[in-house]
Amino acid sequence: MKAFEINTTAWDEENFVILTDLNEIQIKKVIEPIVNREREHGEYYDNDSLIDALVNAYPENQFYSYTTPKLISI
Repeated sequence: MKAFEINTTAWDEENFVILTDLNEIQIKKVIEPIVNREREHGEYYDNDSLIDALVNAYPENQFYSYTTPKLISI
């Protein structure tokens, strides 16, 4: 399992983190077309719809997502 921070906008607060057994190529293959449709044609998406698209594309793989991971301050 690897952690990936997904950034699709200019605003860091809209990033989200997924923990998955997918690789970067598999993730981009699903997410990039969705983001590009929004940029080119105004089709709406949100982080939940991106995660849903990944789950639908790779139903046998594992996903854990976080929009605001728990911060531990020491």
